[in-house]
Amino acid sequence: MKIIKRDGSEENFDRQKIKNAIRKANEDTAGKPELSERQIDYISLVIEDHCNEVGRAFSVEEIQELVETHIILQGAPETAKRYIRYRFTRNLARTANTTDNQILSLIECNNEEVKQENSNKNPTVNSVQRDYMAGEVSKDLTRRILLPEEIVKAHEEGIIHFHDADYFAQHMHNCDLVNLEDMLQNGTVISGTMIEKPHSFSTACNIATQIIAQVASNQYGGQSISLTHLAPFVQVSRDKIRRRLSAEMAEIGVQLTDEQLCSMVEKRVREEVERGVQTIQYQVVTLLTTNGQAPFVTVFMYLNEAKNEQEKADLAIIIEEVLKQRITGTKNEVGVWVTPAFPKLIYVLEEDNIREDSKYWYLTELAAKCTAKRMVPDYISEKMMLELKVDQNGNGNCYTCMGCRSFLTPYVDAEGKPKYYGRFNQGVVTINLVDVACSACRGGKDEKKFWEILDERLDLCHRALRCRHERLKGTLSDAAPILWQHGALARLAKGQTIDELLYGGYSTISLGFAGLWECVYEVTGHKLTDAEGEKFGLAVMQKLNDACMGWRNAENIHYSLYGTPLESTTYKFAKCLQRRFGVIEGVTDKNYITNSYHIHVTEPIDAFAKLALESKFQALSPGGAISYVEVPNMQQNIPAVLEVMKFIYDHIMYAELNTKSDYCQVCGYEGEIEIVNEGGKLVWRCPNCGCEDQSKMNVARRTCGYIGSQYWNQGRTQEIKERVLHL
Repeated sequence: MKIIKRDGSEENFDRQKIKNAIRKANEDTAGKPELSERQIDYISLVIEDHCNEVGRAFSVEEIQELVETHIILQGAPETAKRYIRYRFTRNLARTANTTDNQILSLIECNNEEVKQENSNKNPTVNSVQRDYMAGEVSKDLTRRILLPEEIVKAHEEGIIHFHDADYFAQHMHNCDLVNLEDMLQNGTVISGTMIEKPHSFSTACNIATQIIAQVASNQYGGQSISLTHLAPFVQVSRDKIRRRLSAEMAEIGVQLTDEQLCSMVEKRVREEVERGVQTIQYQVVTLLTTNGQAPFVTVFMYLNEAKNEQEKADLAIIIEEVLKQRITGTKNEVGVWVTPAFPKLIYVLEEDNIREDSKYWYLTELAAKCTAKRMVPDYISEKMMLELKVDQNGNGNCYTCMGCRSFLTPYVDAEGKPKYYGRFNQGVVTINLVDVACSACRGGKDEKKFWEILDERLDLCHRALRCRHERLKGTLSDAAPILWQHGALARLAKGQTIDELLYGGYSTISLGFAGLWECVYEVTGHKLTDAEGEKFGLAVMQKLNDACMGWRNAENIHYSLYGTPLESTTYKFAKCLQRRFGVIEGVTDKNYITNSYHIHVTEPIDAFAKLALESKFQALSPGGAISYVEVPNMQQNIPAVLEVMKFIYDHIMYAELNTKSDYCQVCGYEGEIEIVNEGGKLVWRCPNCGCEDQSKMNVARRTCGYIGSQYWNQGRTQEIKERVLHL
C-alpha cells in the first residue's frame, strides 16, 4: 500500500510513522499521557485497515485527519490538540516552499499525481517538465493572488473544479474551432512570415499542420479543423497536374485521348492526396507544442459541408485516404503499427452515406473498419444535430466540436449567416454534483435541501466563471497573433483587445458537471436507468441549463452546460468525497466518479438502450457532450459496428465505440494489456509475458472522448478496469 507525500511522490505505507507521531504528541505534556501504548498501536492498526479497505493511495493529509479523529475517539482530546498544533506548525513551515518541492519532485519524476495528470503527456520529457514547471508557478500565483479565497478553497475541497489553473496566470482561453478556410484562401502569417494561398493540395496540408501547431501553442484546449477547407485544393492540384502532363506529353510528341489524360491525371491526384494526408498524420503525431504534447486536434469529415458536387467528390477522396491511413496506424519505436492518439477523427453520418444504397456508403464501411481497429472515427448524426442546434434564424446546423466534445452555441453574424469557424470557448468550471447530493443528505435523503445547496453551488460556479471571463478581458490581439490577427479566430488590428469576441455569443464559457449518476442515487435511492432516477436526473440537468440561461440573459455572455471529460479530476473528486463523507455504498465507494451524465461503467446495459437513454441527457448538455459504448474486438464483426452507427444516426447526436488496441514491445503480444492489483495499487501487465514496464507497452484507451496513450492515475485506471461491455 502506498501513500502520496505532499510533493506528490509516493512511498510505502509505514504504520510505525503513525505510531511515532501519536506517541510524540501523547508524551509532550507535563502531566500523565492520555494514551497507552496499546491504544496507540490500535489507532495505527485501524488506520492501516481503513486504507486497505478503500483500496487506493492516501495522501499524508488524509492520514493525518484520520489520526486526529481516532485520537479523539480514544478519549484523548489534549493529545489531539497537541497533534493538531504540531501539524499546523509544520504546515506553516512548508507553505513557503510548497511550489519549490512540487517542481523538484516533477523534475525528478517522483510526483505520481503529475506523472498521471494528462494521459497524452510523457512527464520524463524536458518539454513536458518545462510546461509542468510553468504550470506549478501559475497555479501558485492563481491560488495566492488571482482567485478569490472562496474559489480556491472550493476547488481544493473538490466542491468545484477550476479547470486549467496552470494556465490561468496567462491570458489564455480553452479551445477553438479554427477558421482554416479563411487562412488558406486569404493567406495568413506564421511567426512573422507571410503565407499566401497555396497552389496545391499537398502545400495546403503542410500549411494546415503549421497552423495547427501554432494554434496549439497559444491556447490550452483542443482545436478542430475541417477537411472541407482542404477539398478545394484538390481541384487546384488537378488543374496543375493536367497542365503539366499535357505539356510533358506534347514535349515528347505523345497524343493522349481525353480518357487517357483524365485517367493519368486522376492517378496523380490520388498520389498527391495520399502525400498530403500523410503529411497531416505524421506531422500531428510527431510535433511537440510548447506544452509538451502532440497538438490536441480533431479532424472533421462532413460531406454535406462541401459547396458543390465536385468539391464533395474531392472531399470523399480525402476522407477515404484519411481513413485508410488511420487503419494502417503509425509505427512505434520498434517499428510495429499501433494506434495513434491524434488527430482525433469525427465522421458525420448523413443521408449520402448512412444506407447501403447511399452514394458514399463505401466510406461508412471504411469508417466502421477504422473504428473497429483504431477506435476512431467518432460519429456525429447530421439528422439529430440539425434538430438540436437551431440558430436564431430557425435553421438547424451541423458542425464539429472543438477538440473532444466542447460545442459552440448556434450563432449568426451581423449579415444573418451562421458562423462557427473562428469561434472559441473561454474556459470551464465544473460543479461536483455528488458533493451537492452528499451535503444535502447527511441527515437522510432530503430533496428540498439538495435544491437549496445546488443553488448555492451554482452561484459559486458563476463567480468562478466570471473570474475566467474577466481574466480574458483586455487581452491584446498581440498576445497570440495567429489567433486574433491572422485568421484562426479573427483578424483584429495590432493593439486591439479581444473584448468584442467575449460577448454576444461569438464565444462560449462553460459550466461543467460531474457525477450525475452518483448524485441521483444518493438523493433518490434510484439509478439513472430507473424511471424515477431518470426523471430526477433530467430535472437536475434542466436546472443547470436554466442557470446558464439566466446568466446569459443578464450579462450577454454565452454560458453553456458542458459534460465535463474528467481525467485526473475523477480521482481528485472521489478522494475529496471520501474525506468529507466517508464511504457511501454506490456513491463514494469507488476511486472515481462518473463522467457528466454517463451511465455507470459497471452497469449492465446493451449498447442501444444506453445510447437511447443518454441521448435525452445529451440534448440537455448543449455546451458539449459525447456518449460511448464499450465493445470487444469488432474487427471480424463489421456489420454489428454498422448497426450501431445506424442507431447513432437515428437516436443520438454524438457518440463513439470504445475497443482495445494494445501492443507489448517485449514479447510482441497484440491484444488487451490487463490491469491487475498489486499490493493495493493497480498496474498494467502484459497477459502473455507479464511485463509491467509501461515504457515497453503501447496502450491506447479512450477515457474522456479522446484517446490517451501515457497511462492514467489510480482512479481512472480503476474506472477503465471496471468497464463492462455493451455489445
